[in-house]
Amino acid sequence: MATKKVAKVGVKKEKGFLYFVDKQGDISSAKMARGDKKGGAPKKVAKVGIKREVGYLYFIDKQGDISCAKMVRGGTKKKKTAKKTTKKRK
Repeated sequence: MATKKVAKVGVKKEKGFLYFVDKQGDISSAKMARGDKKGGAPKKVAKVGIKREVGYLYFIDKQGDISCAKMVRGGTKKKKTAKKTTKKRK
């Protein structure tokens, strides 16, 4: 998988939180749901404002920067299985 670094931010990730690139192109985080406990509302961590390209997946890498990778489309299609018709017997 060839990744490309889009923006150097250097966000420090905290355990128990999910970090993602939101619709505005900024980094947000939300508390992860664990067991009976609900997750939290997302909060902005860093304002970056990147412009997204169609066909790319944007994520926060191990260094806390925004990276992207080309999305894989296609693959092997599932084979259709023949449906068994069951007739009622009298």
